[in-house]
Parts: sequence; C-alpha cells; structure tokens
Amino acid sequence: MNLLASSPKTLLAGLTLSLLVSGCGFQLQGAPPVSSALQPLAVDCSRNVPEQLCSSVKAQLELGNINLQPAENADYVLNISNFRRERRASAITVTAAAAEYTLRQTVDIEVLTSDKVPLIAPADLSSSETYRYDETNVLAKQREEEALREQLYDRLAQQIIFRLAPLDRARIEQIKKDAEQTRHQDSGQP
Repeated sequence: MNLLASSPKTLLAGLTLSLLVSGCGFQLQGAPPVSSALQPLAVDCSRNVPEQLCSSVKAQLELGNINLQPAENADYVLNISNFRRERRASAITVTAAAAEYTLRQTVDIEVLTSDKVPLIAPADLSSSETYRYDETNVLAKQREEEALREQLYDRLAQQIIFRLAPLDRARIEQIKKDAEQTRHQDSGQP
C-alpha cells in the first residue's frame, strides 16, 4: 500500500496512533515497572553470573529510573547467583546424530533489605529455547546458538524484573512488619 496514495484521513489516523503509542511510554516487549520504593537498590551478581545477564538486569532497572547503588549504600540488595547453563540434544536423527538442541539457563535470585530481611526468598528462574541443528552448516548454527544464549539472558533479566514489580511500599512494609513480629516471637518477647 502506498502511503502517499492513502486518503488523508487514513494517513492522519495512522500518524495520530503512532504519536499516541510513542508518547505514552508503550513498550512492545518490556517488563513492568519496578516500584520506586525499592531504591536505592544494589545488584550483586556472583562471579559465575555472565556479565551480559547482569548488565541486562541493570539496564532494565535504569530504564525504569531505579537508583542503583553499591551494596554498602543501598537499602535493598538483589542477589543473582548460581548461574547454570545446559545444552542437551532434544531430538535425534535416524543416524543417531543430534537434530535439535535445547538450551536452558537457570539462575537463583533473592532480594534482601539492608538489615537482611528477605523481600523475595531465594528462587530459581530459568529460560529455555530449542533450535534445529544441521551438521552441514555448523558455523551458522554456532552463531544461532550464541544469539539464542543472548536472548535467554534477556529473558532471565525480564523474569527478574517481573519478580521485583510487585514490591511496592505497602508490600515492603508488610514484609518488614511480619519479619519483626517473627523475630519477637522467636526471642520470646511480647
């Protein structure tokens, strides 16, 4: 369809729609906003967590205007640890060669307050993707696998952001209050 040949009303409607969508902050594929109550926030990635994953989480938080600080200056700490990567054949050809592989990445997360109250208890998050393997085109398939690994990093980062999204001020205060009550009960104080 030629835009110049379109009616002025169609062109105006399309232009208006694109301006509305771009002006409202609409994101086609993004994570929900993280509450400003969860700041300043530190992101602590253990040594085995790939830098790409850690950077993706930080970038998404910064896009959401979350104030990131070092752990010693933060009120909350997001710990990302125990990264695991798995690659396994998920389909075999008649000659017993791999026809498909499944890539799976898993990571542990938890969120603690500066006084070690868990806002999000330790949890495993994982993401996986399957791709077809072709022995005659190994180099292209290696590139495809690397691109899939990067997509899995982004998906894990989005899952982490989704886990942070429900932590608004009221929820954080309720969790802290419940933790304080549990501490008092455990110590025998009224």
